[in-house]
Amino acid sequence: MRNKIRRFIFAAFCTAAVMLSLTACGGDSRQSVEQSVGDEQIFYMKLAHNMAEDHVVHIQLTSFAEAVEQASNGTISIQVIPDGILGTETDNISQIQAGALDMAKVSAATLGNFNTKWDALSVPYVFCNQEHYYNVMDGEIAQELYQATESDGFIGLTWLDSGVRSFYTANTPIRTPDDLAGLRIRTMDSRLAVDMMNALGGTSVIMDYSDIYTGMQQGFIDGAENNVTALRDHADVAGYYCYDEHTRIPDIVVISTSVWNSMSDNQRQIMTECAAQASNEYKTAWKNFEDEVLASVEGKVELITDVNTAAFQEACQPIYESLKVSNPEAFSIVEQIQNAG
Repeated sequence: MRNKIRRFIFAAFCTAAVMLSLTACGGDSRQSVEQSVGDEQIFYMKLAHNMAEDHVVHIQLTSFAEAVEQASNGTISIQVIPDGILGTETDNISQIQAGALDMAKVSAATLGNFNTKWDALSVPYVFCNQEHYYNVMDGEIAQELYQATESDGFIGLTWLDSGVRSFYTANTPIRTPDDLAGLRIRTMDSRLAVDMMNALGGTSVIMDYSDIYTGMQQGFIDGAENNVTALRDHADVAGYYCYDEHTRIPDIVVISTSVWNSMSDNQRQIMTECAAQASNEYKTAWKNFEDEVLASVEGKVELITDVNTAAFQEACQPIYESLKVSNPEAFSIVEQIQNAG
């Protein structure tokens, strides 16, 4: 708890300091543009995410930053800030909107809280399989979503695979939705995550990822839902990992609209090409990461593979009907995704 308080205070201090600096300068740009190389401005940017420095996310984003700096001949320099030092994903988006941060890696589920079109990617079982998922995220549907938040102060630059999410629990193997009855399951702060738990008969408990271990250890929650790499942190308190594979929610790298518009065409092309390269490289890096985690928890966590996936899909159908009425724009994207499968 003490560390969390320190981190919160530090994040607040950083945001306040940057905002004060921007006010003093009379502008809203985070990057230094006082120097230039030829006709191009020099950008010094910060990219925040909430994973540890030894996580594959940080390794890939650092590689991306190095590639951008080299390809741009030093006109674009990106400092990657890990471990949630600048706050939660929601904080990071708010900081971008306020002019206190340039870039961030966040879940598409978090983006749904800022623009509901992004909710389409969090709908349970919207993707048939990994191939379908990759085709959508590498195609026009994702590109359209990237631009959907331009007026909100940020746009999507690229995506990173974050695997398929399933339930893991301390004491109860989950094979059908009925097995979730009465269980308290940690979910992300997402409307659709809460709706999913309601549809499946469990109770959603929203908490930070860093609190899951203690929550399961003390019995405050019965389990959580995430990709298999979460077992790296939670294998000691998780008895079962159950492959219901309800969602495939990508991580999205976003950038401030004002920063993006300040770049030259050449700089934007460099950012786009290096980002696409990072996404492709990350597919292999992510698969290797999953394999490493599964090997490390062998014998500690029982993997439940005989899950009645059809029963979970059927139980989630009311979410589609509700979305059609409450969020027709997102539902339209859901239909595009399904047709692409």
